[in-house]
Amino acid sequence: MRGGTAAKLLLAVAVFLGILLMPTPVGLTEPGQRALAVMLLAVILWATEAIPVPVAGVGGVVLLVLVGAVPDIGPALYGFSQPVSYFLIGILTLGLAVHRSGLAERLAIYLMRGAAGSPRLLYVQMLFSFAALTFALPSASTRGAIMVHVYEQVLERWNIPKEHPLYKATMIAMGSLNRLGSTALLAGGITPVVASGLLGDFSWSQWFVLMSVPFYANLVVGGIVVFVFYRSGFRLEEDDVAASVSLGRISPMELRAGAIVVLTALLWFTDFAHGLHPSVPAIIAMCLILLPRVGILTWREFERDLGWSNFFIIATSLSLSHTLVTTGAAAWFSATLVGAVAQLASAPMLVLLMLCVCFAMLRFILPNIAGYLALVIPVTMAAAESLGLDPLVCGMAAVVVGDSVVYYSAGGTASVFIFQRANISNPEIFRLAITMTVLVTAVLLLGVVPYWGLIGHPLVP
Repeated sequence: MRGGTAAKLLLAVAVFLGILLMPTPVGLTEPGQRALAVMLLAVILWATEAIPVPVAGVGGVVLLVLVGAVPDIGPALYGFSQPVSYFLIGILTLGLAVHRSGLAERLAIYLMRGAAGSPRLLYVQMLFSFAALTFALPSASTRGAIMVHVYEQVLERWNIPKEHPLYKATMIAMGSLNRLGSTALLAGGITPVVASGLLGDFSWSQWFVLMSVPFYANLVVGGIVVFVFYRSGFRLEEDDVAASVSLGRISPMELRAGAIVVLTALLWFTDFAHGLHPSVPAIIAMCLILLPRVGILTWREFERDLGWSNFFIIATSLSLSHTLVTTGAAAWFSATLVGAVAQLASAPMLVLLMLCVCFAMLRFILPNIAGYLALVIPVTMAAAESLGLDPLVCGMAAVVVGDSVVYYSAGGTASVFIFQRANISNPEIFRLAITMTVLVTAVLLLGVVPYWGLIGHPLVP
């Protein structure tokens, strides 16, 4: 074992034992203390990659049982029974079919032609598509599952290896920034749906007016940061870029793949009529893709190429996060952090700054965005009201800070499979996350809060 890995493991174990063995704080249950210890152990292992990320997640689930955070194995396997885990499998299959059919390659050729051999133009096109494609494919996970194959084709044709800064910039932007386009829309996935329900009733246009500015601003800021981090990759010589290729006739397999994508998108768009959970259309698409003669993939190809580690990462992160909620640990941690800013009530912007720090800390230990929102928004709005601040503004700030940053590969459905597929390390993700946390907070305080004030929602009523 290398010294660096040993040090990371020792840090994780030391934090785990320190929390597990310390006297139980007032207001925190013993199971909650044990769950918090396990969660922080898993988060440190995820962030440092001292051991493989799926192994850290599965190990955390086992530890929940061994330390008594849950009464038996059933609650510890909560994430494996959740629809989102199977939604992930469905959209991964959809993306794999788009790639295998040749449709991704066709789309890649269109992108190459539009970029005219310029990596910078290709990158700007991609950032723009994160927002534009949301109106056609609201789910960031779905867009990512399809787009990752398309951009892989472009980079492969340009002879760009995975270790190249341009490849890393493209994939880390797709994994970290793609989600920002979704939350700007009320129909953009689980985050706006859960958040709007907790904040109050919103129309589509009201949500867009309030949230498009912060999330699109963060998309631009994040795009600039990624470009700066990997700027050396955007200096390609003409000889490095593969020559343009012609488009052949569209094949029957491409037509079938396109038809399945369109059908799935239509089912997602019409959920107001049929009420199906988003995972159902995704699983329907998976079944169609695997049907003999009708579909695109064989079962053997599905087994071999899907990337099953993604399933274990998202399922175990849901299990750990859910245990924090059910044991009361997350509520205790949230209330403790938010309550600590009460003494700053005379300085509203400073209070909001400290709240943003609390939001970031909570998001770091709660990879499940729905769990984060369900705990943080009610506590924050109650604290804001007692401090004389606008509860809605503080609640919206919790959404912006919590959903604008991904701290590690297990941080969300929309990013986990991209980071795993592109071999993006958690230290690289964390470097961007820390930078983005600072910049997102600055954008919120300096630009978004004044904007909300101008449209009728000042921080201090």
